Amino acid sequence: MHISAVIIAGNEENKIGDAIRSVDWVDEVIVIDSESTDRTREIAEGMGAYVITRPWPGFSAQKQFGLEAASFDWILSLDADERISPELRDEILNVRNIPLSLRADGYKMPRLSFYMGRAIRHCGWYPDWQLRFFNRQKGKWKDVLVHESFQMRPNATIDRLKFNILHYSSDGAQYHHEMIGKRYAPLAAQQLFKDGVKTSPLAIAMAGPIAFFSTYFLKLGILDGLPGYCIARFAAQHAFLKKLCLWEMQNEKK
Repeated sequence: MHISAVIIAGNEENKIGDAIRSVDWVDEVIVIDSESTDRTREIAEGMGAYVITRPWPGFSAQKQFGLEAASFDWILSLDADERISPELRDEILNVRNIPLSLRADGYKMPRLSFYMGRAIRHCGWYPDWQLRFFNRQKGKWKDVLVHESFQMRPNATIDRLKFNILHYSSDGAQYHHEMIGKRYAPLAAQQLFKDGVKTSPLAIAMAGPIAFFSTYFLKLGILDGLPGYCIARFAAQHAFLKKLCLWEMQNEKK
């Protein structure tokens, strides 16, 4: 079994090196760079990765392009702010020893996110199972605007690995706030609109409080200290803005 690691990146000069180092044991590392203006490309190439630069078409399309550009069928997919833990590396390498007749077509793994310097094990953020190691012949990236995922064919087999992808997603409160406003909430609203979902003034008003209560209390974000509280507040912001953007799209259509 030969493995291609495919990493998508855009202006990630502070993170791309750690991402590549975490997969330096695979047979090939490909970085799909969305026209970075910093040193992302230079760093990746200096570490031996094959870099392809292309305009940003969206998460799913960029990952699908990377998958198709790889030399080998077995793909290990990462974002630039993710790392393969040493324990997960050993677990993936052990998959090579599984007889082909017993090997699954894809493997899910838990993702552990770090926020404000703390590993977040509540808030609905963990274990956050991700299908990131798979045979590309058995599926494709689902064509959605946000929360992309690799979609296996109906007859494909999926197993689970035990150890974590490490996820260093946010560069601080201001970054988190900006990403919600500029990327995640608008994209989520566009996807809902595309799917024919509708909202109302009452739903807009209730979205924030419901998201905060669910994240902080029902999903035990309270056990994650101040980071858990901040995550709940930002979840409320995201839920409110997503519904409001959807409402604006409905009115523009009218």
